Amino acid sequence: MKERIAIIDLGTNTFHLFIVEVREDEVKTLYREKIAVKIGKDGISKGRISAAARKRALHALQVFNTLIYQFEVGTVTGVATSAIRSAKNGQQLLDDIKERTSIDIEIISGEREAELIFYGVKSTFELSETPQLVMDIGGGSVEFIIGNNTEIFWKQSFEIGAQRLLDKFHKEDPMPQSSIDEMCVWLETELYSLVQAINEFKPHGLIGCSGTFDTLSEIYMKKKGIERLPGSLNFQFPIEANNQIYQELLTKDRKQRMRIPGMVSMRVDMIVVASCLIQFVLKNIKSENITACSYALKEGLLYTSFSQVRISEQNTSD
Repeated sequence: MKERIAIIDLGTNTFHLFIVEVREDEVKTLYREKIAVKIGKDGISKGRISAAARKRALHALQVFNTLIYQFEVGTVTGVATSAIRSAKNGQQLLDDIKERTSIDIEIISGEREAELIFYGVKSTFELSETPQLVMDIGGGSVEFIIGNNTEIFWKQSFEIGAQRLLDKFHKEDPMPQSSIDEMCVWLETELYSLVQAINEFKPHGLIGCSGTFDTLSEIYMKKKGIERLPGSLNFQFPIEANNQIYQELLTKDRKQRMRIPGMVSMRVDMIVVASCLIQFVLKNIKSENITACSYALKEGLLYTSFSQVRISEQNTSD
């Protein structure tokens, strides 16, 4: 017996569609789609979804709905995160989506989001007994989870995503040192509970989910002439290399950053503040490398529903 399931993740920067076929002991990926909706642009710092962002969101869901119909999907699970969660008109957008597409989207809490991200990471490889720190940088929120192969010790979601940091601190380009210093002081207060948790559970190693970590790893591979292996879900690169990329990002304006091999236009604006955030975290943990992980929230939704099955990427169309 087989069943086709669609997972929809309405993130602050990107809307994701993940279609799978479930058979006995395996989940086979049939299709992945992502659309750079940027739902938080021009509104997240005001607690609203702008009219332009709403229009982009509705268009993306209509595209997803067509694909869901084409793949003859039986079950659709949709979740919305920080930007929609914190917007005064967020539920209205979801009501409009339901009216136009019949797709139900659930707003999930930051704690639930963090938990799902961890299980998405856990579905890609075996963690060790030593606690590790998982970090997911979204546009609206950032999730931190400390866990090992058997349990989650601590988790928290912070409303300090890259779009919010961009609006608050990156007002000149290149970002001046005074703004970087101001951001670091601000993070000391905002992430006080994270630093306490790190001191208590002593994680060794940083696992990063999200487009920022994907982009940093791509930049590193381009510099080193490394080709990503087909089907690879994780890539590890040295802290030293990350520090060098960070210093390079700080000295360039948008046009110059865009010329860095491995950079993508969707990340070019937020990557500076996101890198500053990563540097703050790295000052507080022991790690020789960063592991960029391709799986996160949407795979976590699948993993928690089918914890005994394996997700196969061999037929993915991306």
